[in-house]
Parts: sequence; structure tokens; C-alpha cells
Amino acid sequence: MKSVKDWNYVTSIGNRVDIECDGRHVLHIFILEDDLVRVLLKKDKGLRLDRTWCIAPEGDDGDWYGRDRLSTKGFSLPDYNIEIDGNRLRIMTDLLRLTVERPLRLDWEYKNDMGEWVTLASDRKNSAYMLGVKDDAVSHFMSRSLEDRYYGLGEKTGNLNRANKRYQMCNMDSMGYDAERTDPLYKHIPFYITQVNKVSYGIFYDNLATCWLDMGNELDNYHGYYRSYRAEDGDLDYYMIYGPTVLDVTKRYTRLTGRTALGPKWSLGFSGSTMHYTDANNAQEQLLQFVKLCRQHGIPCDSFQLSSGYTSINDKRYVFNWNYSKVPDPEKLAADFHQEGMRLAANIKPCLLQDHPRFAEVKEKGLFVKDSESNEPELSQFWDDEGSHLDFTNPETISWWMSNVTEQLLQKGIDSTWNDNNEFEIWDSNARCAGFGNEVPIKLIRPLQTLLMMRASFEAQMKYSEDTRPYLISRSGCAGMHRYAQTWSGDNSTSWKTLRYNIKMGLGMSLSGIYNLGHDVGGFSGERPEPELFARWVQNGIMHPRFTIHSWNDDGTVNEPWMYPEITPIVREAMTLRYRLMPYIYNVLWQAHDAYEPMLRPTFLDHEHDSRTFEECDDFLLGQDLLVASVVEKGQRYRDVYLPDNRDGWYDFHRHEWYGGGQTVTLPAPLEELPLLARAGSVIPTSSRIDYVDSSLDDQRQLLVFPFKGVGQRKITIFDDDGESFSYRQGDCLHVIIDLKCDNHSIELNISKSGSWSPAYQGFVLQLPMGERRPLFVNGIRYEAGGEFLLAEVS
Repeated sequence: MKSVKDWNYVTSIGNRVDIECDGRHVLHIFILEDDLVRVLLKKDKGLRLDRTWCIAPEGDDGDWYGRDRLSTKGFSLPDYNIEIDGNRLRIMTDLLRLTVERPLRLDWEYKNDMGEWVTLASDRKNSAYMLGVKDDAVSHFMSRSLEDRYYGLGEKTGNLNRANKRYQMCNMDSMGYDAERTDPLYKHIPFYITQVNKVSYGIFYDNLATCWLDMGNELDNYHGYYRSYRAEDGDLDYYMIYGPTVLDVTKRYTRLTGRTALGPKWSLGFSGSTMHYTDANNAQEQLLQFVKLCRQHGIPCDSFQLSSGYTSINDKRYVFNWNYSKVPDPEKLAADFHQEGMRLAANIKPCLLQDHPRFAEVKEKGLFVKDSESNEPELSQFWDDEGSHLDFTNPETISWWMSNVTEQLLQKGIDSTWNDNNEFEIWDSNARCAGFGNEVPIKLIRPLQTLLMMRASFEAQMKYSEDTRPYLISRSGCAGMHRYAQTWSGDNSTSWKTLRYNIKMGLGMSLSGIYNLGHDVGGFSGERPEPELFARWVQNGIMHPRFTIHSWNDDGTVNEPWMYPEITPIVREAMTLRYRLMPYIYNVLWQAHDAYEPMLRPTFLDHEHDSRTFEECDDFLLGQDLLVASVVEKGQRYRDVYLPDNRDGWYDFHRHEWYGGGQTVTLPAPLEELPLLARAGSVIPTSSRIDYVDSSLDDQRQLLVFPFKGVGQRKITIFDDDGESFSYRQGDCLHVIIDLKCDNHSIELNISKSGSWSPAYQGFVLQLPMGERRPLFVNGIRYEAGGEFLLAEVS
């Protein structure tokens, strides 16, 4: 590695400033928004990869072959000023000021409310930028403060604050990982947020090569305190995002990398899954028995995920190959599930074992990633054999994949694709990918193969049913994966520690733009969960966007809602709460899609003024209004919860007792109850339908009104539609607008609507907290409260 030191200003072209470095490299600075600046250092004035697939500022995926790396399409490109003063160059927007110093380093300032420039971030004073001499490695070093907090980096284990740790980005099948310590995992998201001195900024490195981010673990006496980004290959290309809040940074980053997919409403329902059923010789019978047991035990369910056993030959798995001895009639299987209101998702994998019945066909077509030293398909370890990975940078591979998704799954009645084992663990780092006509080594684009696999599955589903919103699941991925898929935290292990740290892992993903996520409830690998752990895991799981019980227990048992008769009523009650809250959860998904709002939120995200919310804890918010205090310790029957200081307080969701914010309270946590609080000044929509999602049968809607205790006002909008089509794009949806006003003497709701969609419910049943005695005015009509139910029509 060699430091980049000297530089000279060359020119400004539109919103790009060009600087020559050491007489051989070029530094591009792109002024994209007032709060967003991009830095691209081109070694020897060239690019290792001249396209990107992670950036989608207009929510448009663009062409399959990627976005021109130098494109500024989709950005507002604001006015800026540039000043050159000897050894210093300054670039200023209305919010940011960037100073280029010698030797090459960048200093960043933001403009505060007084109009003063204040230091935001700085590169290390020496050797801030380093480039490989005999290889294509790149490095970037920045100064750090001991007070810095670092958040994000996608799917990572351990605490939410990443300070003083070192992380690797290298997609890996990490079955049975330690949720506190294992690294790396399944996803590649080199984006993190720095929070210090009440301001925040984010940095996203747009590079798909394996990399390491050191957040203060490393010390070097010559350089003071610093952090670093090191990549084994690729381009040094990063985006600086100014907040000033953590929430601002997350939303701006998500706008940069694309809009969260709005899946069908049923994708938020309970989804059953286990390796056991599809591995069984009588898989079709086992699967239908699951449906019967759901009905027998009163368990609401919307879908089931077929693990890969349905594709098996003996003990191995072969994508797009139905085992008709296990599943004699896939069409009837799907029809039987549909009759009960349940959908099916089928597991698919991007690697064909070398004895796959169609291996020779795919090899002949040239659809595999190729070995680095021959024209043969690469061979990598995959499950219990070696196999070759499909190359999704080849348009013919994309067509082959989409045809098989259609013919082998969708035409047989399968509703969704479960894109699994898609880490592309190809350790021949120079294995050759087609690169859409410009061959590229796998080490430069390994996570891209996963992203394109998702897109191919997504577009196959779109093409098959053009007015039905696709739903797909992916375990692995990179920045931009949220445009296509819901995800989960992979093959976790069964323990109380996993339950606790999966919460933090999910929040880290959410801060990194991956909003629609969950975890394998009960744990995937290891011993089966004991009854108490299983009950607590279900209670936590119902408050995540993805709610799936999935397992491959070492003792051959199956994690099922009814696995322990003594706690089945507790599991059923938790699932009942999930379905009661379905309108609220669906609205939270809509906010993620429409307004880039995170679904799962650390408590500091909405309460940065309260320094205590930055302390590590096990609490989180679902949307802005429900504070979840999952029990993650064995034997715990009371739960201490710190209530963020929101000035309005919080209500115990179950008992309706009000608490002021900014204090720690102790809530009852009997085994049958999830401690849950609602923000004062919120209106929570709920449903009476405790069954599979069907908007035509959802004919009752409640509004749980948690009023301000004194004076307060808030405007709330609730979205609803048919839950499946794209008709909302043409206004065929429902926006319920609620103006809530409270004073010491009354509670006032003004309810109106917009949109042309007519739901099965014709009005709302309103409920106030028990003990609330102020009269309620709904659109000017007075109701005496007393905690009673009150019917209000929508005007």
C-alpha cells in the first residue's frame, strides 16, 4: 500500500470537482445534495468497476447491467461555491463545507443554527488514503473521538454501538452463529452512522469486494485515534451523508439505495417453516397436517415456507427439481393451502450440485461462473457436495432462472420465492463472471450475484402476475436488497443470548436501510428451546415485520406453535396480538415504503435529546408509537423499562396506566404477557380478524386512542388498501387522516379520508384508556367517554 499525498485542483465540471493526485490518480468530488457529497478516488485515473448496482436515488433499478459509476442522475445537484487558497481547496453547500488539505485529507464541517461552521468529521492527518502497489487494495482512514458512537454496518453481532470493534464484510453461511461475537455473517453493508456532540453523519462505501471496517479496535502511536475502511479490491468510492440526526442519515441513505418494497399484506402474517416437513418421505402429508393443526389449535397463519427438502434426491438438494415421491402433486398441495387462506413460498438456491440432473444442460448453455484458469464451471463446496454457481451477470442465466421460477414454481401454485444459500461462497477469487459483456472476477462483485438473483426472482413473479405485488425472501444480500426482498438474520442458534442479541442485530440492519426483517423464532439450530424461552421468543417475534418459526433442531424435534401444550395458549395469545395489530404493522410497512421510515427503531431514533436512550438496552420501537420491552432473561416476571423522555409520556398497552417519560418503570411481565407501551398522543389501528389476511373479510376496525394527558396535538395518517395489488399507485387506497387535540377538559378527534378504495369496514370503533373521563368529540359530535367503545363513521 502506498499513501496518496500530493494533489492539484484541475477543474469543475457541473457538480463534479476534479483533483489530480500524485500526478497519476484523480479524485472526483460530486456535490449531489446540500447534505450529500460523494468522493471517488480513481487509481491511475481508472476504475476497477465502472458500474454500480447499489445506488438507486429515484427508486428506479435501472438497467440490469448497472448504473454508470460517474452518473449523477436522480440527484438535485444544488449550487455550491468553491475556493482555492494555496494548499487548501474548499467546497461549500448550504449545509456542508468540505476542505481538501495537504497531504491529501478531507475535513468536513456543518453549518449550525447560528450560521457557524462546526467540525463534523476529518480524515486522519497522514496517510488518509492508501492504494495498493502490486494489488488493487484500497484503504481510507479517518480520525475518531473517544466519544463517537457508531451504528449500522447492517447485519452484525454484538452491541448496537459498534465502537471499538472490527468487522468484516464477506457474505458467509454462518449456521449456528454466536449472536454476540461471530463475524462475518450473511450480508454486505459497508455503511455506518457516526453520532457525536448531538450531530450525526453517515458514510457508505460503494464497493462489493471483501472489506474490513475498524471502528477503533486498532491503535497506532503515529496516527492518534482513528478508524479505517480497507477493501481487498475495488474502487475507493464513498458517500458522506449529513444528518443532523441519526434518523435523517438512515432515511437519506435509504433514499440513496432505493425504496423499500411494499409486499402484500399477507407477508406480515405468521409464516410456518421447518426443515423437518419437507425432509420427510411423506412431505405433502406432513405439510397438510400443519394446516390442520393450525386450525385445531386456533393458530392464525398466512403462509408456509417449503424448505429445500422438496427438491431432494436421496440426501442432497437440487434446485428446480421436485421430488414427486415426497410431494406427489405440487398443484394440489398449493390448492389445499390456498383453500385454507395460506400461501406457499419455495426455497431456491443459486448453485447446482455437480450431479444435478440439469447440470450438463446449464454447463452447455454457459450459465455458470467460470473457473479462473479454464473455461470450465467453477466448483465450490455446497451443502454435502461440490457445485457450480449460476452467473447472474449473464443475461441468458437471468432468462433461464426466470423461466424456471415460472414453470417449476409459479405455474404449480407457489406464491413466493425463498432465495436461500445465496452467499456465493466462491473462494476462487478470480473466478470469471460474464459481467454483461465485460468479464469481471467474482471477488469484485460477489454480493452483486445475490442482488441480481433477487431481482430475477422478483421480476419473474411480476411478469407472471403483473398486478400482484411480489413477495420474496432472501438470506444474503448487499445494499439495495430492500428494493426486492424481506430478510432475516439467518440460521441462528437456540439460546437466551441469541434472543437478546438478535434484537440488536435487527436494529443494526434497520439503521442500515434494511427495514423489513425478522429472526427465526425459537432458534434454527441447536437444542430445541425450552418452553419459557420459546414463549418469550414468540412474544418478541410478533413485534418484528417478519414473523416466522423455523428450525432444524439437533434432536430432530420441530419448533411449532403447539410444541408445548402447557404454553400453547400463551403462544396463541401472542399471535392474536400480532393479528390485532396487523393494521398498525401494515401502516408501518407503508411508511417504510412511502416515507423511508424505519420499521424497527432503537429508542434513541426518535428521542436523541434524551441521552439515556443511547445506553445499550433490549428495548425497541415498532413504528414510532409502540415501545416493545421483550423479556430476554430466564425466569424474569418483572421488566425494568426506561421510558424515553418524549414530554408526553407512555401508556401500558395492557393496563392503560400512564407513565411520564424520562424514568425507569417496572412493568409486570408474567409469562403470558409481552411488556408493551404506547406513546401518549398515538392512535393505534387494530383489527378483530384473527385469521389469515383477507381485506374482503376484514369488516371491523378499531382505533385505540392513547390521548395526551394534558394539552397536546398531533396529526396521524393511516394507510390501507386491498393488500395485494398495485392499485394504490392510481389512488385506489385509503388514507385516514386523524387530527388529535387534547386539553385538560376534552379530547377531540377530527377524522377524514382520501383515496378511492372502500374497505369492508364502514367505520371505526374507538376505545379510550380505562379510567379516562374527559369527553370525546369526534368530528364535532360529543361522546361521553368512560372507557367505553364509541362508533365513529368516516366522513
